[in-house]
Amino acid sequence: MTDAHLFAVGVVLAWLAGIRVYLTVFGVGIAGAFGWLDLPSALEVTQSPWVIGVSGVLAAAEFFTDKIPGIDSASDLLHTLLRVPAGAFLAAATLSGDGELGAGALATGAGVALTSHVLKSGTRALLNTSPEPVSNWTASVTEDVAVVGGLALAFAHPWIALSCVVLVSVLLATGVWWIWRRLFRRAPRVPG
Repeated sequence: MTDAHLFAVGVVLAWLAGIRVYLTVFGVGIAGAFGWLDLPSALEVTQSPWVIGVSGVLAAAEFFTDKIPGIDSASDLLHTLLRVPAGAFLAAATLSGDGELGAGALATGAGVALTSHVLKSGTRALLNTSPEPVSNWTASVTEDVAVVGGLALAFAHPWIALSCVVLVSVLLATGVWWIWRRLFRRAPRVPG
């Protein structure tokens, strides 16, 4: 892959880590272990049976806890401490040909992971205001499918995956802003 393709893959991996970090690491590790993807040297650690096993167990645990309204928001808050550094690592490791993690790539990955994480958390916080659990389950399953599909697309067609990530981010940010504004707009003042 060219450096431009690796940049696209790194950004997409960071974005996916902001949504589902364990599933992203598990997917990268499986792709490398089965030879579906030639991993850069800094990402080869994800092929370790220990990393694959632990991230797989944690992905399964997150799959179930993420379906419970309220618990998912608490989990998102806790995972802020993990998703952003993991996204930074995945982006920098993808761009590292020699195993050295560059500061610019780390900052880019952290920013992208934080952006997707904030969008996910904001969307989930709004959905948790709904009394029924179906919207929460639907959002959670959509996130699971999006991460698996995003990984496959990033490995096969990185530029299409990057375009999808940008489009989804803009649409989600616009939607969250619009809904937030409608829910919390101030009532007009009555004169006198």
